[in-house]
Amino acid sequence: MSLETPNAFADEENILLHTALFKQVSPAEAEELLPHLKRAAFDKGDYIFSEGDTDQRMYLLEQGRVKLIRTSSDDRVQLLSIHAPGEVLGEIPVFDPHGGPRTASAVAMSHGTRVVWLEHDALFAWLDEHPRVAIDMLQVMANRQRGNNERISDLVFMDVPARLAKILINLGSRFGEPVEQGLKVPHDLTQEELAQLVGSSRETVNKALMDFSNRGWIARDGRSIIIFQPGMLIRRSRR
Repeated sequence: MSLETPNAFADEENILLHTALFKQVSPAEAEELLPHLKRAAFDKGDYIFSEGDTDQRMYLLEQGRVKLIRTSSDDRVQLLSIHAPGEVLGEIPVFDPHGGPRTASAVAMSHGTRVVWLEHDALFAWLDEHPRVAIDMLQVMANRQRGNNERISDLVFMDVPARLAKILINLGSRFGEPVEQGLKVPHDLTQEELAQLVGSSRETVNKALMDFSNRGWIARDGRSIIIFQPGMLIRRSRR
């Protein structure tokens, strides 16, 4: 990790204005937080924060991708989610009146991953001046909670191919790059990590991927997947 001096972020670099959490904030209101923002850069594999930490920082992803993971007592790893620029990381301890500990670790997935963060006291002092913004933040956090509940429901009620199809569609909508053959999705995940994201074994997920490939819905290309028929994946995710 390398720390950088914020030295008054330029307006066009104000990450706050490009996040869902601050989407209703005016540029003038956001500028009040600039002196309190801190920025850091991470290399691939670096931990931005770790499960069990007791800090009260809220992070905003400015560049790169970050994965959230949990580790069991016997060192098994569960990949919870992947985050893209403009998304918030680690907000739970900030709004938890008792503080930490953090429930997951955030790990940089690429070199040059950049985040900015706010300390709890600076954020809440600002919210005291702009209480309306807290309502907007609650709406965003409620949407995040809805997504978490949906994921839990998927694990209970959907089979592995359906969960995999849904995840591929989600990754495609967020990271997909149009190519001549279809939509290329550079997920940058190992086979084990993709299986963790689906919530199944690597063998079961590979079997489902092979089935999708044999049907002509997708093709695998290293750590990317090319989606030929998104409609068929959507249909499979609803079965």
